[in-house]
Amino acid sequence: MESIDPLAWPILLTLVGCALMILEALLPSGGVLSLLSATSFISAVLLAFRAGGVSTGFTFISVILVAAPLLLALVFRYLPYTPIGKAILGQGPSAEQVAPNDPRRELVGRVGIARSKMLPAGAVEIDGQMIDAVARGPSVEPGEQVQVVEVRGNRVVVRLAPDLAASRTGETLDQSLEELGIEPLEDPLT
Repeated sequence: MESIDPLAWPILLTLVGCALMILEALLPSGGVLSLLSATSFISAVLLAFRAGGVSTGFTFISVILVAAPLLLALVFRYLPYTPIGKAILGQGPSAEQVAPNDPRRELVGRVGIARSKMLPAGAVEIDGQMIDAVARGPSVEPGEQVQVVEVRGNRVVVRLAPDLAASRTGETLDQSLEELGIEPLEDPLT
């Protein structure tokens, strides 16, 4: 009958120590499993020194010092995705649950009428409700149709309605300085 390899016990005790360390992470025991894991690791190192000499003992110390933190990091990295981790940690809230409940977000895409000149801020009436808004793009005259393009924080952003914006392109460039109410620049050298 053959004898068991003398390094089998240190290897087995190292594996038991790793298993106890994982169990401590999954099932907190108040440190009892951690103490048993540490005892298993120390016993594995002592048996490795005894069975294989100094180099084998230091090899086991090195393996344990690298494997134990790496194993714990992997456990905590993948724990939330396992069934046990989901049961322990619970389910986190979804994006819809943590999003602020702002009824103004339903305004995106709606069309309203500017009630004041928007340079860039002003008042807009949408579905009979007056809303403070900020215009994106060119200024908006009172009575023009605007469309809500974004609601960010406490700011409602509008732009000219697409059909109206298409008809206004080039409108300002076709007018003379007098029609726009701008005085011509005088030459400062004269």
